[in-house]
Amino acid sequence: MATNPDELTVTYEEDGIETVKELGKEILSKGAWCTIIFRYQDWDRTKQQYGPDKYSIRRYQKRGGEYQQKSKFNISSKDQAEKIIAALEKWIE
Repeated sequence: MATNPDELTVTYEEDGIETVKELGKEILSKGAWCTIIFRYQDWDRTKQQYGPDKYSIRRYQKRGGEYQQKSKFNISSKDQAEKIIAALEKWIE
């Protein structure tokens, strides 16, 4: 398990195949509670290629010196990501 936010990842490997490939990571907050947004792609076994970009916002809590995932919100498409961005931009103007 990770002991600092820089070590946290969504990368996942199964049967020698990287089924979740991390493309980017932005740490939004650090401390006892850490929030990170990840950009990633899932491996499509039938097509033998990675799918479209996806995004995930994850919250981790540090307990016993290690971070444990407590919650996540997956943004499943570019369209949904753009709608979230538009809403946030409108609210923070």
